[in-house]
Order: sequence, then C-alpha cells, then structure tokens
Amino acid sequence: MNLEQLKSFTEVARQGHFTRAAESLHLAQPSLSRQIATLEQDLGAELFHRARGHISLTAAGEALLPLARRMLADADTVRHEMAELSGLRKGRVRLGATPSLCTSIVTEVVSSFHAAHPGIDLHITESGSRGLIAELAEGSLDLALVTSTEGAVSLDRTPLLTEELVVVSSAAHPPVTNRRSLTLAQLAELPQVAFAESYDLRAVTDAAFREAGLTPDIVLEGAEMDAVLRFVERGVGVAVVPAMVPLDRPGLRTVRLVEPQLRRTVSLAQRSDVTLARAAVAMREAILRVADDYASRGRSRDRVVTRAG
Repeated sequence: MNLEQLKSFTEVARQGHFTRAAESLHLAQPSLSRQIATLEQDLGAELFHRARGHISLTAAGEALLPLARRMLADADTVRHEMAELSGLRKGRVRLGATPSLCTSIVTEVVSSFHAAHPGIDLHITESGSRGLIAELAEGSLDLALVTSTEGAVSLDRTPLLTEELVVVSSAAHPPVTNRRSLTLAQLAELPQVAFAESYDLRAVTDAAFREAGLTPDIVLEGAEMDAVLRFVERGVGVAVVPAMVPLDRPGLRTVRLVEPQLRRTVSLAQRSDVTLARAAVAMREAILRVADDYASRGRSRDRVVTRAG
C-alpha cells in the first residue's frame, strides 16, 4: 500500500466513476484500475461495488476512506513542514471558517497575514461548524473558526469572542424601529431574509422562534451570507446576523435583539494530537490579534462583541 494508491482510491470514491477519476488524476484508466486492484489485493478486501456507469463503496471502502484521507493529509503536512526549513518564506495554511466569519474576521486575518507572509499558500474552506470540525478531525484543515461546541474530543478549542446576534436593515430606508432594540416578537412581524437551512445561524433563530411560539414573516429564504446582506441593503427585508458582520458595512443599520438576547461564542479549533507547523502558528497568532481588535471595536458599540474567557 502506498500514497499513490490511496490518492487514487479517494479520488475514485469522490467521483464515483473510474473514467472521471482517471481524468482528474491525469492517469490512463487501465493504470488507475491496476492501482485499485493492487490495493484491494494487498488489503484482502474489495473496496468498491462495480456496476455499469457507477460504482459505490463497500463496507471495507467506507472504513478505509477517512483513514486514507487522514494519511494523505498527514503526508502533505510533512512535505510542507520540510519546506518550512527555509523559514516562513514558504509553507501552507488550511483555514476553515463559517460563512459569517468569512465575511468578517477572516477577511482581515487573511489580509494582514498575506501582507506579512506573501510566500505562504493559503487555502480557505467555508462551511458550517459541524463540517469544519469533521475536516479538522480527518486532517484536511490546520485551523478552524467555529461556533459549535459539538465534535471530536480530540480537538482543542480556544474561545475568542462572544457576540450578540443583531437585526440588520437597509440604511437607505427608514428605520424599522425608533428604539435601540427589538424584541423577538417585534422581529417576527417584520419581513425577513432567511439563510439557507444548513447555516448554524438559521438553526439558532428557528429554535428561538419555535420556543417563543412565534412564526416569522420570511419573504426570502435559502440565501448565502453575501446574498442575504445585499438583499437587506436593497430593502427586501431584515436579517439576523452576528454583530461582527455589519461592523464595516455602511449600507446596513443595526438594532440590538432582546427578549431574548441571542449570543454565540466563536472559537479557534485545532487537532490536539498534531503540532502546528510554523505557518499555522503564525496564522493562529494573527487570528488572536484580529479577535482582540474586533472585541475592542465591539466594546465601543455597546459591547455587542466581547473577548471570550
């Protein structure tokens, strides 16, 4: 068993098709088939159910897939750590974050980090907390900014920020209220732009409305973060977002949400059984600095964003 065989196996599993996998790997299909056959012979188990036009994983293949991904990720990490012998002029960082954090804290982190270390390759993954935690556990990410406390126990989490969920509306339209805050009941009566159901934020707001016995007036749903903010700026409706999101968006007007007040904690997660490479350590330090800056700016706006811990 070798890394090339594992790479071929994971690509066939991803594509569900030998021909497409061979094209992706720039291999002749007979060569790819031989690699998979040799791997199956070495392991003593069939990895795929083969059917015309489509294949699927066997039970053995399902068991091997996360292990293969982790071995490939670890091998990639070794190569990049060796490249770091020349210092932070080379290297790679794989950072994951939820969509709301990608439009706020991650933008500033990446900007400052790239300016300081232009030779470091950056790869950003945008997903929900659950997906990011799974990718961390299997070695596909070095660091992740998450808002969920669920996930593998082998992860270390550093709480960064606690932020309120606030209501945003278009600054170009009349205010939705003359007060500095809205209750959940008042919010339910306003036209809302709702996120896709895969968003952590959508789950939090849906749960709050259910618990209060309220039915929100949703005029548009299923949008991604950037689209939601654009719809709000154009007056389609209001939206509930983390307090960091509108800090630098003059097209949005912010009102605090009360009764109940909804909060979330942003944490920086990493695998506890892996030592971060130098480039990832530098990224971690950059994230902590930006988190402190956001907390300082949040304090100047009625403490809607505060440093956790």
